[in-house]
Amino acid sequence: MKKPVRNVTIALPEDLAKWVRVHAAENDTSISKYLGDILKERMESESMYSRAMERYLTRDSSPLRKPGESLPGRDSLHER
Repeated sequence: MKKPVRNVTIALPEDLAKWVRVHAAENDTSISKYLGDILKERMESESMYSRAMERYLTRDSSPLRKPGESLPGRDSLHER
């Protein structure tokens, strides 16, 4: 089933309007479809980032070293 589409009017500076007309034409599509595709891609990207961040923040932490394991000394870290 096709999602309902909402008409929206936007105002663009002339140079941006010219740019989007050219790019829409190069992609053989309307300005409306071209901008809709760009915005949808941006929305999906932000949604994927939010889900990934949520997964990362909710997972259990893991120790950086094993219990009883000592950290390297200053001298061994700065050997030349």
